[in-house]
Amino acid sequence: MAQNRVYIENLSQYIGQEITLNGWLYNKRSSGKIRFLLLRDGTGIVQCVMAKGHIPDDVFAKFDQLTQESAFSISGKVKKDERSPGGHEIDLTDVQVISVAHEYPITPKEHGVEFLADRRHLWLRSSRQHAIMRVRHRIIKAIRDFFDGRGFTLIDAPILTPNAVEGTTTLFDTEYFDLGKAFLTQSGQLYGEAGAMAFGKIYCFGPTFRAEKSKTRRHLTEFWMVEPEMAFYDLNDDMDLAEEFLEHIVQTVLKDCEPELKVLERNTAMLQNVKRPLPRISYDEAVEILHKKGLQFEWGGDLGAPDETAISEQFDRPVMVHRYPAKVKAFYMKRDPKNAELALAVDVLAPEGYGEIIGGSQREDDLDKLLERIKEHNLPQAAFEWYLDLRRYGSVPHAGFGLGVERTVAWICGLDHVRETIPFPRMIYRLTP
Repeated sequence: MAQNRVYIENLSQYIGQEITLNGWLYNKRSSGKIRFLLLRDGTGIVQCVMAKGHIPDDVFAKFDQLTQESAFSISGKVKKDERSPGGHEIDLTDVQVISVAHEYPITPKEHGVEFLADRRHLWLRSSRQHAIMRVRHRIIKAIRDFFDGRGFTLIDAPILTPNAVEGTTTLFDTEYFDLGKAFLTQSGQLYGEAGAMAFGKIYCFGPTFRAEKSKTRRHLTEFWMVEPEMAFYDLNDDMDLAEEFLEHIVQTVLKDCEPELKVLERNTAMLQNVKRPLPRISYDEAVEILHKKGLQFEWGGDLGAPDETAISEQFDRPVMVHRYPAKVKAFYMKRDPKNAELALAVDVLAPEGYGEIIGGSQREDDLDKLLERIKEHNLPQAAFEWYLDLRRYGSVPHAGFGLGVERTVAWICGLDHVRETIPFPRMIYRLTP
């Protein structure tokens, strides 16, 4: 039976045919002797029409029984109707009630964000949240397709780690049996480097955690990140791959998610511009832009959200900012051979105020220099011995980057806050549902 099930997204294949659909009541209305049931099944919404006198009275009476989010099945004939949701309509012949929902809490009226967040498990059913999750799904598939189609090997990095990657102040820790502290991973990158030395080019893709006490619209404590790592790549190779990757994601979503972007009322004009080449500017040039705009910014500092927004306003597509001051970047980043104060790092800033969506660098491949950096950052060398082995045994130039899925979803969907980009967001003030 399962292979013959019909879903709303495929109704165009069944015009004029009698079919059965299973789902939930999204809404309903009546007009004289005509009743309308809006059924959603997870793939879309379709209007189902009941006409008194054309179906048995006991079937017609089930209209009154059904409440918002009640589960039911319908049978009827599919017809094309451009005025209806999804462009199709069902002339009902039968209705089977599966379960009746009593006093569904999220009614078709305005609700506050906290009210909705407390009921996230139900909020996901709304058309807006449904569209966001469908776009997220397509972004993730585009990510996997991109790397799988270019000879990359997926390497799953551990979630429990013995050391920090992005600084020790934002770590979630836990007792790990008799071995002391373990930490929830901030990044799979270090393990990705080991993978690159074994397979040449890899990507890891999974959840990452930052115990950062931030309440901004760009921050979650648990988020998903994809991190490619490539042997024999330098910073320019890294940037070439990042811009090709970003173009692939955005153009794929524009092609495949038009209905969802329409539900979100997303103006896609800026997204249409996301094509290679992306503009590339140095950190020094970025500072010049800020000064010309009259912003107070001291050379040597990291770019904050207002700075990133001011810089990206100068461009009609994402901009790549490279060669940051080494002191504001991670210990593993290689220094610029032309200027030891600079790291061979790059951040890709999305337009429209969405800020950094990709951060990457060429990695330090010299054992002695990496040892110096570990000491400078007051990191425990013993925890990194395995990582240092990668420089002892066949070290080569290599590079990589990380893309945050939630920030990318927020940007492509045009959302105000990343809490809507993940099914169940985790923030410093929220651990439920």
